[in-house]
Amino acid sequence: MKVRHGGQDVVAAVKSADAKAVLEPDLIRPAAVPAPHMKNSRPAFRLSINRLSIPLEAGAGMSIERAREISGEAGPPMRPPPPQSAAASASAWLLLALGCALLVLPTMAGVARQSWATEQGAHGPIVLASGIWLIWRLSGAAQLQASPGRSWIAMLGYAALLPTYALARIINVIEVEGLAMYGLLVVTAYWLVGARSMGLMWFPLVYLLFVFPPPDTVVAIITQPLKIAISQAAIELLHQFGYPIAGSGVMIVIGQYQLLVLAACAGLNSLISLSAIGLFYVYVRHKAHWRYALLLMLTIIPVAVAANFVRVFALLLITYHLGEEAAQGFLHNLSGLALFVFSVLGIFAVDALAAPLRRRLAGR
Repeated sequence: MKVRHGGQDVVAAVKSADAKAVLEPDLIRPAAVPAPHMKNSRPAFRLSINRLSIPLEAGAGMSIERAREISGEAGPPMRPPPPQSAAASASAWLLLALGCALLVLPTMAGVARQSWATEQGAHGPIVLASGIWLIWRLSGAAQLQASPGRSWIAMLGYAALLPTYALARIINVIEVEGLAMYGLLVVTAYWLVGARSMGLMWFPLVYLLFVFPPPDTVVAIITQPLKIAISQAAIELLHQFGYPIAGSGVMIVIGQYQLLVLAACAGLNSLISLSAIGLFYVYVRHKAHWRYALLLMLTIIPVAVAANFVRVFALLLITYHLGEEAAQGFLHNLSGLALFVFSVLGIFAVDALAAPLRRRLAGR
């Protein structure tokens, strides 16, 4: 800091540990004006630091404790907070990691056995891997906003979810057990990093829900109207082409064969899988355009229904011409894979065709 006084430059160096030094003109005054013959004398000034009036000699530096002593306003000595024990911190994190592992590993093993091994839950490992990648991608920004959450909110979450998790594990209801386990992890994360960091990671947290199978009651409610609508549409179209076909509800009779349209053929698999993949695609590519992203998400349902209609139609033709064994064997699984690829390509096609709408919405 330089102060101009009497044609001389006076340099004052001040070390302040806890606040910014403020040099006020009205508080700077010479302690003694040197006589002309006192060439080696240096003027002294007083500097105000956090309301402390202290003398300064040119070129001198002092700490804030020394300034308090000189000014007569000595307060308690400034001491840094005691450093946290690294061993205690490491032990706490190790216990937390061990507790999460004991909670997560048994449940995820059950989810893998009962859901991921089936056609309905085959998308689970992909969603889990991509969801963890999204959390890692946002972790840097989330750490900047990290602040421990409110303990009473975390305690309420634990009080509600722990009994639910224990009961679901005892009676082996994997759908409820998985969701309760995931809820406990989310509550723990909130307690550690707070609401702001969790808000930054809202999409990965919602996206990871697709890892767990939906409850059977929800499956039945969603699939029944789809099964009936797809069955009736396939019957009407094949009847127009002269095929001997009839049906009632989800039961279809074509020639000498009788078929039952299951949930797997009614669009539920593709609806869940496509919703997960569509959400990931829209978020990664169009998260800045939320209106367009919402519109694109709404196209997943008709794309999935149309693709499943094509699948049921093809399986009926395969059954009539090649027999039931062909329709229920390799060709059945191949049609499911082709259906999924067709649906994903359909979403990409809709995105490409709607590019002018995306640019228009982005310009608003």
